[in-house]
Amino acid sequence: MKMTDIISKKREGMELTTEEINFVVENYTRGSIPDYQVSALLMAICFQKMNMRETSDLTMAMVNSGDILDLSNIEGIKVDKHSTGGVGDTTTLVLTPMVAALGIPVAKMSGRGLGHTGGTIDKLESFEGFSVEISEEQFMSNVNNNKIAIMGQTADLAPADKKLYALRDVTATVENISLISSSIMSKKIAAGANAIVLDVKIGDGAFMKSFESAKELAEAMVSIGKNVNRNTVAVISDMDQPLGLAVGNALEIKEAIDTLNGAGPKDLLELCLTLGSNMVVLARKAETVEDARQMLLKVIEDKSALNKLKEFVASQGGNPEQVENTELLPKAKYVVEVKSEEEGYVSKIDSEHIGLIAMELGAGRATKEDTIDLAVGIVLNKKRGDKVSKGETLAYIHANDESKIKRAEKSIIESYHIAKEKSEDIPLIYGVIK
Repeated sequence: MKMTDIISKKREGMELTTEEINFVVENYTRGSIPDYQVSALLMAICFQKMNMRETSDLTMAMVNSGDILDLSNIEGIKVDKHSTGGVGDTTTLVLTPMVAALGIPVAKMSGRGLGHTGGTIDKLESFEGFSVEISEEQFMSNVNNNKIAIMGQTADLAPADKKLYALRDVTATVENISLISSSIMSKKIAAGANAIVLDVKIGDGAFMKSFESAKELAEAMVSIGKNVNRNTVAVISDMDQPLGLAVGNALEIKEAIDTLNGAGPKDLLELCLTLGSNMVVLARKAETVEDARQMLLKVIEDKSALNKLKEFVASQGGNPEQVENTELLPKAKYVVEVKSEEEGYVSKIDSEHIGLIAMELGAGRATKEDTIDLAVGIVLNKKRGDKVSKGETLAYIHANDESKIKRAEKSIIESYHIAKEKSEDIPLIYGVIK
């Protein structure tokens, strides 16, 4: 089998066989196929596309390029959740304790943040002493005993995806549905879950800017899941403004705790209930999403979800007292109000800009080597559709570096679009793909 033949075959729009896809992934991972040949193939795929059988084969070739986490020692149906990323996306921190409180095992691998999207692991490290550096044995034990554990992604999980993604990033071949969906699903499948719920974001702060592209990605990932015997559901949700109110690590932890106390933002709770209901149904703990929703509301009401978060934090070395008293979480030295310069209704918030401002304050990292300031970020006071008076507070800046405040204040004002009349509502949930 020759790589040049495979490149020319796809360049001409022909379908690659399972054997050809396996040959490319296996030998590229091993280092026996050079970057320039794989770059040519990726570009051919971008122009000629892949069908669903090819996309599923590519996914499984990447899954099989490294370790596959064996979760068979964990009792019950393991359901994983993945978000395509956004600003203020605190869902994992709220959702996993709710689902675990119903006795559903949550064995989750999460990553760190890069750029304007926050990472779950960084947020969890706001808890003093919390560690994701736990062994697989401890991971399994925690899930069996507490129904919940979160650890960092291992280097041996889908290593082909890491190599291919790095190459796609520098060859302008990122934006292809087959390549995006196989990248996401290879990691989820290798992480060992029986069923997967996907949160596909759409809007200014998301990778997918249009409903059509988000729907295409959602359908592709659900199809891959079904093709490899993983029950998969995708929820298409809004990211045209930050989710919830908080953007920043400890600030989002506090918001998650508030939500589990029944006092969080409505949009964050609603999205968690939608994603969680589908997880509960896939885990066969409820017949319908309506029944599942009521079960999830009950674990918030009776505080069992909050207690599950406390148990989870303690089991991974964190300080559970910070769950009981959020004043003990990292706090910024300066909290500054950002006031509106006009009156009207908030018609739009530039979600990506808000994420980038938080990153510049220190809440995110531009490179993998950057250090995160867990205390800093932004808390919104007004969301889309809210009425605003001149001089009224739009948001609060939480900063430790005084020199960054003025620039952040100016940028936040520019990120808010104020209209004379209230605009039509944009849905939080665009649809569910099963």
